[in-house]
Amino acid sequence: MPPPTTTRWEAPPGRLQLKEGEAHVWRVYLNQGEAARRALWDTLAEDERGRAGRFYFRIDREYFVTARGALRDILGRYLDATPARLRFSYTEYGKPALEGGAGLGALQFNVSHSHRVALYAVTRSRAVGVDVELVCERNALPDVAERFFSAREVAMLRALPAAARTAAFFNCWTRKEAYIKAIGEGLSHPLHGFTVSLAPGSPAALLATEADPAEASRWSLAELSPGPRYAGALAVEGGPPSLRLWQWGDARRPRQTE
Repeated sequence: MPPPTTTRWEAPPGRLQLKEGEAHVWRVYLNQGEAARRALWDTLAEDERGRAGRFYFRIDREYFVTARGALRDILGRYLDATPARLRFSYTEYGKPALEGGAGLGALQFNVSHSHRVALYAVTRSRAVGVDVELVCERNALPDVAERFFSAREVAMLRALPAAARTAAFFNCWTRKEAYIKAIGEGLSHPLHGFTVSLAPGSPAALLATEADPAEASRWSLAELSPGPRYAGALAVEGGPPSLRLWQWGDARRPRQTE
């Protein structure tokens, strides 16, 4: 059975343990204070600082610094390593990984951010993907669903009451994104080639995969609740993980103005 929706984000313990069969998801509010952001800046590699400097708007630059610095801090906690010394490599599709990952306890991770919220998923020896989206009714358009969703998903969406369709749209979108990130192909993988559950209140699940029907049974999906006006999803290879949710840094919820 898929794991239930989990909503409680807790302060992490001083010493983290990530066991086989567990998945940890961290929530980070990107509008951290200036002092925290300066400390994170000191942990970034030169290429990350260069990327930060290429953002035109200051707010985008600040969010990038927080997002990358938080990733380093989180992974450093599991590895008992100095965040600034971590090094990353990237697949041809842009998915990051720790250099020499097999020698680091086969730690797997994935990152997603939307507006002021970022999610970080961490597992051991299991492929993982995570997605978070700001729920915006104007983005949940029927033509978007018809372009990117499978025919079965479009039919399920149309069958729902109008009041439930925005939530269903973002359930579908985040679950699809989490899955394609977990398999490491990103948007190069056709979104219409597989089907996920989407009805509000229904368990998150990968229902079918067109290219390989057996693929669907290899993955577990979970719905995440990052906060008001946000939708999230987790995809993990294998059976349903034991899920822990951690809150990183300043836990004050950011105001939304979009």
